[in-house]
Amino acid sequence: MQMIELLGAPGSPYTRKMLALLRYRCIAHRMIWGSHMQPPAGYPVPKVKLLPTFYFGEGESREALVDSTPIIRRLEAEHAGRSVLPEDELLGFLDLLIEDFADEWMTKMMFHYRWHYAADADNAAALIVFWQNPTYSDEMGRQMADSFARRQIDRLYVVGSNDLTAPIIEASYERLVAILDRVIARTGFVLGTRPSAADFAIYGQLTQLGIVDPTPAAIMARTAPRLRAWLDRVEDLSGLPDGQWLEHGAVADHLGALLAEIGRTYAPFLLANARAAAAEESDFETEIDGRRWTQPVFPYQAKCLVTLRAARESLSAAAKDRLDALVAGTGCEAMFAPESVA
Repeated sequence: MQMIELLGAPGSPYTRKMLALLRYRCIAHRMIWGSHMQPPAGYPVPKVKLLPTFYFGEGESREALVDSTPIIRRLEAEHAGRSVLPEDELLGFLDLLIEDFADEWMTKMMFHYRWHYAADADNAAALIVFWQNPTYSDEMGRQMADSFARRQIDRLYVVGSNDLTAPIIEASYERLVAILDRVIARTGFVLGTRPSAADFAIYGQLTQLGIVDPTPAAIMARTAPRLRAWLDRVEDLSGLPDGQWLEHGAVADHLGALLAEIGRTYAPFLLANARAAAAEESDFETEIDGRRWTQPVFPYQAKCLVTLRAARESLSAAAKDRLDALVAGTGCEAMFAPESVA
């Protein structure tokens, strides 16, 4: 079978997510460090230039794909070996929900901390330039870093980071760090003693928040050294012995606080964004965690809600009942109410 190739960068949380997953699954791969500023010659250009870009096949039949969630499913279908997707219906849905939360809400935390604070922006901009090419001169590096930082800071509003929403994002991060620290203390991973796709999604965002960016990294180091240490372990789990998924009876106690955080923050965002997208609005306002939230509509995240709702509908009646009982009172149930989105 042709070796998997992927183009990515250390500062891309999704690159770190997928690289760690490939290592855990012991899938042969070739990592191409870089970006679409200098793409590999002769390789196809993806429809959307995002990192990581996976290349499947070779020659004229080579494909370029960028969405990590369906890529994980493709890897499961094409590469035998230990899975990151629970076969159990309830756990499989929870894995999808938590992966989506990490990919779409935790990335707001990452982007916010990286570009909201001057010290973090200065740190990240220089690293991103030299991750691209360590042979740039100091002067070129400074110029590129300044230009890139200005562009990213100007884009903070796109993900919903502004002076109004900053306290919401930062409070959510601090709660989440404490929640994840307790989850890991119990079983080592989110859904048991083995990692799922959700673990790698969380890990990807936390490699930036907990390691690269000084402000959130200091919070994690001070309050959750266990979680900080977990990041170093998850970087390469190729030698991890096989583990077990959670038993149903343990799910509520183990994941209750995490589901409540998803329901407290991500659920109201998803619903308001989807309603605004359906109304063809460009911006929206809502309330998250008792505070006013405003940002531009994000069409992709409207699709995320559609995907989650469809996944719930595809469950058997018994699994759907277990899920509904589990999320009742967490705030997550609002995502699945028929009247939630027009």
